[in-house]
Amino acid sequence: MQTESIKNGTSQSPLPWTIWAALVAVYLVWGSTYLAIRFAVETIPPFMMASARFLSAGVILFAWRRAAGDPAPSKVEWRSAAIVGMFLLLGGNGGVVWAEKRVVSSVAALMVAATPLWMVLIDALRPGGKKPGVNAILGIVIGFFGIALLIGPNQLTGGEGGVDILGAVVLLVAAFLWSAGSLYSRTAKLPDSPLLGTSMEMLVGGACLLLLSVVTGEWRGLDVGAITTTSWISLGYLIVFGALVGYTAYTWLLRVAPTPLVATYAYVNPVVAVILGYFLADEPLTLRSFFAAIIIVSAVVLTKQQAPSKMPAVSPVSPQLAKSAED
Repeated sequence: MQTESIKNGTSQSPLPWTIWAALVAVYLVWGSTYLAIRFAVETIPPFMMASARFLSAGVILFAWRRAAGDPAPSKVEWRSAAIVGMFLLLGGNGGVVWAEKRVVSSVAALMVAATPLWMVLIDALRPGGKKPGVNAILGIVIGFFGIALLIGPNQLTGGEGGVDILGAVVLLVAAFLWSAGSLYSRTAKLPDSPLLGTSMEMLVGGACLLLLSVVTGEWRGLDVGAITTTSWISLGYLIVFGALVGYTAYTWLLRVAPTPLVATYAYVNPVVAVILGYFLADEPLTLRSFFAAIIIVSAVVLTKQQAPSKMPAVSPVSPQLAKSAED
């Protein structure tokens, strides 16, 4: 931490309260984005909404970092950012926003919370990857049991009373794609500036989401007048707080606070999402989902104890700065 302070031209360590203030901001902001997505896609087509969110935030971040003196990205850096952006934003976040048309935000948050399980599993299976230890294997098994419990035994056997099965499958695929993209970003050639790299990923991912919106016919059925004030406010919240304020706080924390402390957001975000969904959107909180939440979060804790040393913390709702997690 001291080395980083010297690099940035300052010799003072941040005050403890500023670290906790930023951490609470990440807890609340990123945990609340699941509900904001649900409100936004109620009257805005999902891919169109996600495209507007990331293109807007990407333009702002890119212009800011270039004006601040970050060098122009190379072709190789653009290529890497494009690959990461397509995996994380087109595949990961695109799947989440589409699924939230069929699955309540609290369930989406809990299924996305299993992303670290996918990361450990993918890292173990890829050539040269790190083999998981006992805790990690146990965490993976327990975690996917929690997901099965969350979806509902009846749904898994073709019955009724559980989570929408198509929405659940899309969320699992989204978490898988996010995990694969995050692992790729660990070795990809990206700009030294984490925010510049993230802005590039947003621009490419947002453009791909816009193309997907056109291909799927979202624009043909768009009725701007039918978009509610709640959806507009939610989109603005996702741009300003989810994509800009949350990023800034998260990036700063990675540079001044212990990584294990910053990584605790992965445990808190789904809890915040469940609470907000219950009180602000009347989302059901059943005994089954309550126990599934405990199982999934506990599995993530177990898995992270033996996760790869440079594995970035992730959230498919708010694409994190994977490269900065390695600094």
